[in-house]
Amino acid sequence: MHLTRHTDYALRVLMYLALEPDRVATISDIAGAYDISRNHLVKVVHELGGHGLLHTSRGKGGGIRLARPPDSITVGEVVRRMEGSLQIIDCASPRCAILPQCRLKGALEEAARAFLTTLDGYTLHDLVQQREPALLGLLGR
Repeated sequence: MHLTRHTDYALRVLMYLALEPDRVATISDIAGAYDISRNHLVKVVHELGGHGLLHTSRGKGGGIRLARPPDSITVGEVVRRMEGSLQIIDCASPRCAILPQCRLKGALEEAARAFLTTLDGYTLHDLVQQREPALLGLLGR
């Protein structure tokens, strides 16, 4: 299974904000901390806001912050929202000749469900609770 860069960046944004949930950060803060494109983050933050995971405000003193406590946002929820469909295999295009007898699609769907179930067991709080020095260093950039 491979997650998109969009989802990777979404998780990074949320982890950054989970380090200090009451702090308002800017997209530029996060882009600088991770050394990633500000333009990419604008799209990610917009989508996270649309899914109700972030509060965003414009103007002087504006920025972004978590819309919910870090212990109420699971990694599985974020992956589902950002990835949309986790269809691993497309048996219809081109139509697979063995489809009526094939068990591969069912096995892969079961594996995807197990993957998401595992991710549902982790919250943002879990990911940052140790506050490793490397994570804390993100806030000082």
